[in-house]
Amino acid sequence: MDDPGRKLKLFRERLGLRYRDVEHASRQIASWHGSDEFAIPLARLADIENRGTVPSIHRIYTLCAIYRLDPFEVCRWYGVDFSRLPADAARLPTPKTHPIQFDIEEHGEIQVPLLLDPGLDIRKTTFLSRMIQRWGILPVMLVSGLDPKHHRYGFIGLEDWSMYPLIQPGALVLIDDTQKKIETGGWTSEWERPIYFFEHRDGFLCGWCSLEDDRLTVIPHPASDYSPRVFLYPQEIEVIGQVVGVATRLDLGRKRRTRSSADRAGF
Repeated sequence: MDDPGRKLKLFRERLGLRYRDVEHASRQIASWHGSDEFAIPLARLADIENRGTVPSIHRIYTLCAIYRLDPFEVCRWYGVDFSRLPADAARLPTPKTHPIQFDIEEHGEIQVPLLLDPGLDIRKTTFLSRMIQRWGILPVMLVSGLDPKHHRYGFIGLEDWSMYPLIQPGALVLIDDTQKKIETGGWTSEWERPIYFFEHRDGFLCGWCSLEDDRLTVIPHPASDYSPRVFLYPQEIEVIGQVVGVATRLDLGRKRRTRSSADRAGF
């Protein structure tokens, strides 16, 4: 039953309420709040249930109070999903630094990994989406922009300093697997240059890259002391996607051991 008016009618009938009961209750709510906007006349209730009339925000409040419904769920019936609010806001450019005023109450749902492959080695960079054995549902509003249906996840190994300081070891990276085309220019700084997540026969890599004919070079950050690696493309290496987000801690510090030339070449 996709019609929100019919859903509201079903809840009213389940409670054994007549139109006049709802009208009377709505006028009580309007009186308590000192505003007639909360009141629902008989004709308007009939239009909401039978003619697809969209109730105002005040009347949604009233109906939810009378029927004991979650207002965020009722708004979803009408196509307004508040769990998407932070993600939509994040896509809109705002020039000034500002606090985010969203309440951190949990009104949305997001899929999160509940069970990881026991063979996961956190020392190595890993394509995390392939290591997740079971997903679960978590109602957490502020991370609803991370959509596992359209993105993949990678874990940067605890011993992988190849993109430091842009990406620290232990970081969780968000991968857009629809962006596999290797860009050859157009950026003005290292922050704008696309970072890619790769799979090759020995594991995974995360880094910048360049492509000349059939030679793909995976390029580490110059501050990392790692050496570039060259692969035949696409025979020896696959582009999983472009890194579009990073979640990392800032209090780990630079715990870097002395590395030999052979170690640095092993990125």
